[in-house]
Amino acid sequence: MSRTQWDDALRGQLAAYQQDWAYGDVMVRTGLKVHRGAISDPAGAICGLAQVIVRPVALVARFALCSYGPVWLKPMSVDERSAAMRSLRQSLSLRWPRLFAITPDDETVPRGFRRVMTGDATIRWDLTPNAEILRARLSPKWRAALSAAERTELTFTSSGSKPGQYRWIIEQELRQRQARGYRAMPPAHTFAWQEEKSAAKGADRKSGVLVYRADLGKETVAAMLFITHGAMATYHIGWNLPEGRKLGAHNLILWNAMLALKEKGYRAIDLGGVNTQSGAGIARFKLGVNGDVLQRPGAYV
Repeated sequence: MSRTQWDDALRGQLAAYQQDWAYGDVMVRTGLKVHRGAISDPAGAICGLAQVIVRPVALVARFALCSYGPVWLKPMSVDERSAAMRSLRQSLSLRWPRLFAITPDDETVPRGFRRVMTGDATIRWDLTPNAEILRARLSPKWRAALSAAERTELTFTSSGSKPGQYRWIIEQELRQRQARGYRAMPPAHTFAWQEEKSAAKGADRKSGVLVYRADLGKETVAAMLFITHGAMATYHIGWNLPEGRKLGAHNLILWNAMLALKEKGYRAIDLGGVNTQSGAGIARFKLGVNGDVLQRPGAYV
């Protein structure tokens, strides 16, 4: 398939960004190999897409990962999905020794595979109801914090999608990352993502990086960066000053970002992983929107 055909097929899908064509091209920039395939039913109709990233291991082996895929384009039973994933594994043209792993982006447990790792969880916030219903669904504590933030002098605005217009939030988050000791996607990958999206044609040409922020007077006190793909936006970076945390700036940003993304036609926000131990505060914040918790089944070989 061409990139335009791939993007067009994913346009209406709530697919993880790891199955986006642009993500594969970003991985190619780092020296990895990418295999893309369309899964067809016996009649020849395309029913799924799969992007597989291949990494070298110990110079001679190959580790192939279909991360949060395949993306199913039509309803299929567990048996049909399992057969498709087995076919995908068999068709991968890699020399031995090799290992193929798959991490489904739904609750499907593939048959004919062995689980080697438990799954993670993420929160998907459905944006299709109207704003009144979405606000009513917020947890009382989250909604109260939002209302309090709306009564402050905080103002909500957006930044542009050119690298020079959002480099500052990546630099701020990198300092925050180093201070708190956590790991995340390298900054270079975020810039590469936007470059690949800017080069897209057809259905996905308007996707990329979106930055929303909260200002207190002339000072920015908090911000969030989303990457957009298909019918979904994924929360990618969050940054907050003490003043922003005190005033509930992230509640204000996320709520208004939801309204902006909904207006742009996106159907869901993926808020990312939920870690109730080392990241309990962040987990409570994400859970407070009362989105759908997706518990993935794990990694299978």
